Amino acid sequence: MDRVLKIGIIGCGGIATQKHMPALSKLKNVELVAFCDIIEERAQKACKNFGTAEAKVYTDYKELLKDETIEVIHVCTPNRSHSFISIDAMEAGKHVMCEKPMAKTSEEALAMVEAAKRTGKKLTIGYQNRYREDSMYLKRACEDDALGEVYYAKAHALRRRAVPTWGVFLNEEEQGGGPLIDIGTHALDLTLWMMNNYEPELVVGSVFKKLGNQTETANAWGDWDPAEYTVEDSAFGFIKMKNGATIVLESSWALNTLDVGEAQTSLCGTKAGADMKDGLRINGVKYDKQYIEKPGLGAGGVDFYDGKALEPQDVEAKMWIDAILNDTDVLVKPEEALVVTQILEAIYESAKTGKPVLFNV
Repeated sequence: MDRVLKIGIIGCGGIATQKHMPALSKLKNVELVAFCDIIEERAQKACKNFGTAEAKVYTDYKELLKDETIEVIHVCTPNRSHSFISIDAMEAGKHVMCEKPMAKTSEEALAMVEAAKRTGKKLTIGYQNRYREDSMYLKRACEDDALGEVYYAKAHALRRRAVPTWGVFLNEEEQGGGPLIDIGTHALDLTLWMMNNYEPELVVGSVFKKLGNQTETANAWGDWDPAEYTVEDSAFGFIKMKNGATIVLESSWALNTLDVGEAQTSLCGTKAGADMKDGLRINGVKYDKQYIEKPGLGAGGVDFYDGKALEPQDVEAKMWIDAILNDTDVLVKPEEALVVTQILEAIYESAKTGKPVLFNV
């Protein structure tokens, strides 16, 4: 296809420079023509590394949105500004890829869904873990009813000591929370997507800040500053869906556990189960014997070729751009991401009030 999409990046921090820009720069039918950040030097560096010769730098995203040649916007800012920047971009006639989580609150996320419907513009959220080989394989198995009715699941996002100490990760005002909204959101998205169930009925949550004031932490990225640590260090949720299915969500940046792993799901169905604890494993009973299957997800076995798959962010970028060029559905639908945000918000609310949160929708 000869058509080339001009793309603007709003927010030129780590997620933009390490995920979005490298992935987009590998595609032939896109041009990165605009870079915006409140820190001008950051936008200039991104422009130099990834932009076209005529690319422009901005510190005010509203000025960027005035460029009518730009058709696509990637929103890579802190969570607090996801909603209003995405809505402004769609109102300006742009398709939007917004980094996860969808928004800081469910009210803001709902406003994004409504804006997409009102403007007719495509909106998707950056849940790149859906595009992993193991995720795609398991999703196909679920769609083929290989697991049967999935009635119990776990969403895993546990780190032992890996608190991000840069940017605004520890700032509740900017982010809306800690590990729950940062990495728990990926695990919950994967789990709901596999179950194809977006109808929660009841949520109970527990949120803890037990380790945030400690020093000499053995943290992966060095000690955090306790004075700046304004979010939780772990959070857990019990989610009952309207059809009775139950999900347990576990998330932490710092937890005294050896059972670590993130962006993983475990599913228990009437025909079989699956988990991602040691690669993708599918378990069940066949011919009166228990079995465990581990699909070979690489294409190895050929000389000089290791069969390494494309990185999830590369697949995500390609499928997103293809959806725009071919006017097809996006893989991560905004209505699905909205439910993820609603459940995360309910966990925080339940932990705050000590009561279950009931859903009427």
